[in-house]
Amino acid sequence: MTAHFESVQNAAMYPDAFDVAAPEITFERDLWPRKLGVFVRNAPAAEGAANDATPDEAALEKAFSPPMREIAVGQFGFVPQWVKSASDAKLRSTKMVNARSETVTTSNNFRDAWLAGQRCIVPMMAFFEDDWRSGKAVPTRITRVDGKPMGVAGIWERWAKDGAEIISFTLLTVNANSHALLNRYQQNGNEKRMPVILGEGAYDAWLNTRPEKAREFMRAYSAQLLTANPVEKK
Repeated sequence: MTAHFESVQNAAMYPDAFDVAAPEITFERDLWPRKLGVFVRNAPAAEGAANDATPDEAALEKAFSPPMREIAVGQFGFVPQWVKSASDAKLRSTKMVNARSETVTTSNNFRDAWLAGQRCIVPMMAFFEDDWRSGKAVPTRITRVDGKPMGVAGIWERWAKDGAEIISFTLLTVNANSHALLNRYQQNGNEKRMPVILGEGAYDAWLNTRPEKAREFMRAYSAQLLTANPVEKK
């Protein structure tokens, strides 16, 4: 399970890598469950523009112009609609930082957000996994070889009840048992998992494709494009 990642702190990387403005808030470099982070999603369509266009014009615009992206702030750790209270959300969300790609369409926790097309991209510089090959957990930082930020596939949700509101997100994961790099990490004897890292050219398609087609993006990222280094103890 990927429960710790490094956020993108360089403001210039957001427009360059994700075609969005940099976040207006300051948030922590190290993101753990229930910490606030940012994710990229489709911005709501402007009502005025839709009203001014004819139905045919609106259909053409939708077909050839993908929705604008926006930065959203949310809690790392998903809160499904069925959660009854904010205190219950606090307890459950730490266990929902990842969604398995194999069951996201059927899971009671994530199905509604998936079918509603609430997909997102989570910007990060690195994610962390423990290397247990020595018999002890060695925290390891995993990044792209080229040093560029990663865009990880996720889904998001808005939960509101009794005057409380929580915007949250989770990372989608795939099996990594046969991955040349990620199969070295996490505890032995357990299934190995890794986050779904998207190619930059797939961002629009991921955010805008139909739910039944979105499963096609659930693939392991090439091991040759990733590098792993033990975290130095201070």
